[in-house]
This record gives sequence, structure tokens and C-alpha cells, in this order.
Amino acid sequence: MFWMLLTPISWRWTRAVCLLVGLADMFGRVAAQDQETVPGRTNAFNDPFVQVTSAIAPCPVPEGPLYSEAEVRALAHVRAQHGGSCHRVGRCRLPNSYLYDAEIIPRVHRYLREDGRFDNTSVWVLGERRLVTLMGCVQTQEEAEAMEKAVWLVDDVMGVVNLLQVGTERSAARYPLAGR
Repeated sequence: MFWMLLTPISWRWTRAVCLLVGLADMFGRVAAQDQETVPGRTNAFNDPFVQVTSAIAPCPVPEGPLYSEAEVRALAHVRAQHGGSCHRVGRCRLPNSYLYDAEIIPRVHRYLREDGRFDNTSVWVLGERRLVTLMGCVQTQEEAEAMEKAVWLVDDVMGVVNLLQVGTERSAARYPLAGR
């Protein structure tokens, strides 16, 4: 009976739900960017966050994955269990979705740099739960879409959240900004 849960339809549904959860999380952070910054926030979970390209100097810099002590306590249990059932049934190689991120982000970084099509951008990538979030500035919407498609090709990537903006207007940034 369990095999019925693993049909292609349920895989598509699972992928869609994961993407929606990732988007909701990201938009929640964007909404919170106008609040005062909490002192003592750190990247307590060591979520990989790197700048991939840097051709557009005035591009608004993303804040990155920073958590207060209260947020760390609230998220620790959920993060510890995410992906456990996937590993238990043999569908996933690692026992936790967050363990993939340390492998995925360096490969995304290398792939986007070696591709050559994105040398005229300023882009940061964040890895959380096998979801790759793209933040930064591109020259055209087509370039943003091409980068998103390129990241989908990297092994183990389960979803891509595209928060890239065309141009460098700070007010157009769809991600939390550093120094706010």
C-alpha cells in the first residue's frame, strides 16, 4: 500500500509543496526585513550562502541566513527531522535535507561561474533543504530565467527560488538586505 504514495503524481505534488514552503519562508523573511534588526543574530545552522558573481557593483547585498537565539530554538527540531522519512524509505542518500546543502552550493557556484553566460551579473546563492535561492542583480529577465534553469540542472537540487532583480534599485529587491 505504501508504494502508492510514491507515484509520479505524488512526486510532483511533493515537489510543488516544497517549493511553496520555500517561497513562503522567503517571503516571510522579506516581510520581516522592515522590522528592527535583532542584535546577536548568527548563521547558527551554517546554511551555505556565497556570492557567485560580482559584475554589478551597486547591486543590493542580501542579508544572508541570520537567526536570533529564539529563532534557532524554534527551528532546531524541525530542521533536525526534515528529510528523515525520505532517507528511511531509501529514496534519499542522506538522513537530513539540510546535509545536502554543503555539497550543492559549491557545485552551483562552480557551474554558474564556468557556464560563462552569467559573468555580467552580481548573484548570491543560499542553500536550505536542497532548495537554492538566487538573490542579486541581472541585466534582463531572460538572464534570470536562464540562471534558474541552469541551477535546476545541478544534481540533488530539489527546487530553485528565483529572487533575482533586473537592475540595481534597492526598493526593487525581493530579498532581505544586509545592513538593515
